[in-house]
Amino acid sequence: MGSRVSREDFEWVYTDQPHADRRREILAKYPEIKSLMKPDPNLIWIIIMMVLTQLAAFYIVKDLDWKWVIFGAYAFGSCINHSMTLAIHEIAHNAAFGNCKAMWNRWFGMFANLPIGIPYSISFKRYHMDHHRYLGADGVDVDIPTDFEGWFFCTAFRKFIWVILQPLFYAFRPLFINPKPITYLEVINTVAQVTFDILIYYFLGIKSLVYMLAASLLGLGLHPISGHFIAEHYMFLKGHETYSYYGPLNLLTFNVGYHNEHHDFPNIPGKSLPLVRKIAAEYYDNLPHYNSWIKVLYDFVMDDTISPYSRMKRHQKGEMVLE
Repeated sequence: MGSRVSREDFEWVYTDQPHADRRREILAKYPEIKSLMKPDPNLIWIIIMMVLTQLAAFYIVKDLDWKWVIFGAYAFGSCINHSMTLAIHEIAHNAAFGNCKAMWNRWFGMFANLPIGIPYSISFKRYHMDHHRYLGADGVDVDIPTDFEGWFFCTAFRKFIWVILQPLFYAFRPLFINPKPITYLEVINTVAQVTFDILIYYFLGIKSLVYMLAASLLGLGLHPISGHFIAEHYMFLKGHETYSYYGPLNLLTFNVGYHNEHHDFPNIPGKSLPLVRKIAAEYYDNLPHYNSWIKVLYDFVMDDTISPYSRMKRHQKGEMVLE
């Protein structure tokens, strides 16, 4: 548990990300994929039901013993809240109402944000678009760990702690890598979220509030679904920047596991990404992929060649247009 990771820097590359070229090639061969570039109206009702489910859970836990509050937060609430963050990921791509109603997506993202307890849907949208346009770009893509993370979390035990603390690193990393001025929508998102949290505490009590926040922190930390954080872009095989996951947890995560497909076609909702893979099978079936996020987490911690440094990084060429 104490041996140090051999890697001491990121994998610097001098090529462009592969997704734009593959997208052009696939569309030239399979233009019917363009028909999948439309919003998913079912997403709206699924998210509404998820919010109502968590509201019911807030009511149920208010009179439980603390041990059951925490157990429920990890066993049930964490799945809902982590899934909700991936619903917000879908909304960030305007998958709920489409590009022509972009603001409807922003307001709906704030609504989906409520049971998570921490305001982030608007900020996530801004930074996530940079992640797609400038994948791996130094000083731009905040999905890339900081140098401190790569340097410090260099043993199995420290990597285990890093996995547990993932939500904190994702929350604060943008402030160090690519800080942006606060927008009025972020202020509204924060005011709405704090108001909701206060109302939960006032009407249901401290246990419901703790359940909500614990569900988010535990669900985004050491949790099977959190394997996607590492599976998506950490370089387990040299030369491969993005990896898909084709296991059963896609059912809870809006198919975020279809990550090569998603980066190739970010304007296609998650529900249609399996169709992309089916249509253009020769482009995806031979790419390295995963079937278990739990195994990804285990391998990340125990493999002394893998660390937060195991990411491809590049100096962005040309002018950038940031959110």
